[in-house]
Amino acid sequence: MNSSLRKQPIPPPSYPKQYRAIGLIKAKYQVDSDQQLNRGKLLKSDGTIINAVLLGRTLGIFKKHLDLGQEHLWVVYPRTQEEKDELHVQIVGVWEPEKLSKTENPSTNVPETEENIKDGYFSIRGEVIFYSKEEEKAIVKIRQSPRKESEKTKFFKLKLQGRFPSKAVGHFWDLEVQLKGQILIIKEAIDIGTLPPKKPFYQQKTSNSSKSSQVPKPKKTPGINPAFSRPVPKKTQE
Repeated sequence: MNSSLRKQPIPPPSYPKQYRAIGLIKAKYQVDSDQQLNRGKLLKSDGTIINAVLLGRTLGIFKKHLDLGQEHLWVVYPRTQEEKDELHVQIVGVWEPEKLSKTENPSTNVPETEENIKDGYFSIRGEVIFYSKEEEKAIVKIRQSPRKESEKTKFFKLKLQGRFPSKAVGHFWDLEVQLKGQILIIKEAIDIGTLPPKKPFYQQKTSNSSKSSQVPKPKKTPGINPAFSRPVPKKTQE
């Protein structure tokens, strides 16, 4: 792969069925508290407010280089908060190649003019587990890579709006999405292929129990149970 492609804020996928959810939001970042700089809100020029948290070394860049009075093009991971059914983002970087050095932010040291480097662009790649054609609503299941080998693979769900050109559920999709307000709207959908069906838990349990029921029971050997071999003495009347 060309080295310049890896220096884009949203690089091409490494392999066909690579899960991911990443995008760009141009906004001002407002902290919730002076004691917690990593928690705040993104304030867009159209009045949209999106809850956000700063992850990792972005906090160092935030403290050293960024003017909070100005808008910045933030690189974010989107999430749908199930409790409030609202969009929430995790900030993982900022795209300002003309300001930030290679040592501070490796992903921002090469200016690009690609169409996908724009406010509100998102790349969503995952399995569609729900789709309503009438309401044009979908839920995409996205796998998170474990940070450690000992950790279990985790998934999260992201709600989108839009249409699919063919059967959606059970397929892996590469989606180009545009943020409008707090809604992620599908602009282009590419079907990467079906995913193997998962056997429901109750079927697994039934299968296991049926196997155990097929195991032949040990045959009883003829004879008298020694526990009952002694005659019970009769009570004598005095």
